[in-house]
Amino acid sequence: MGLIAAGTGLGPAVHRLAARAIEAVPPLTPDGEEGRRWAEQELSDPVYDIAEPTPLDRLARAIAEFFEGLFSTELSGGWGSAVAIVAAVVVILVIVVAFALWGVPRATRRARRDAPALFGDAEHRSAAELRAVAASHAKKEEWEAAIVLRFRALARGCSERGVVDTAPGATVHAFARAAARAFPALADDLETAATAFDDVRYLRRPGTEELYRRVADTDAAVVAARPVVREDVLA
Repeated sequence: MGLIAAGTGLGPAVHRLAARAIEAVPPLTPDGEEGRRWAEQELSDPVYDIAEPTPLDRLARAIAEFFEGLFSTELSGGWGSAVAIVAAVVVILVIVVAFALWGVPRATRRARRDAPALFGDAEHRSAAELRAVAASHAKKEEWEAAIVLRFRALARGCSERGVVDTAPGATVHAFARAAARAFPALADDLETAATAFDDVRYLRRPGTEELYRRVADTDAAVVAARPVVREDVLA
């Protein structure tokens, strides 16, 4: 009997503890303020930042919607065709301007890539700049420098045109053979110009006006000629 009485006395206390535990659990259906706070916590998760479109995405979408609306607009009479023609012209003009601003020719990209070195030496100048410096040395009768620079101008000019790619370790004779395949009619002149470069650059032989004229004439002939193939020169 004592146990039954004790059990009966504990009943209300257990009920009170259970009620308090239930009250401590947050409601499954929040009120307005609680719901707003939960939504802010959820949206603060970084995963939503990743899914957010970038400014570039928004710009591309806006352009697409503009042209979509432009071409889907139904106009009475002959206006529909006129608007479509104007829109097509605008698109073509945009493409042309984009190519003019950012479309770098393949030959120019190749020339810039190979620009730092030419026949083992650092050389960043263009063919036109090299020709101008060579002519300046020629006026001073500094034939060795004039010959070397004019031959470098010849090789750089071929690279700028995308005709002959000269690797950094390529020799002048390797270049001359490759250029001869692109300009067969000038094979002998190219070899003579390469020999002149070797003589004054590596063998320390004196340069002459005649040798300079041969190199300059070969350079001018290559500039005026039309290549038959494009060549890559290895070391």
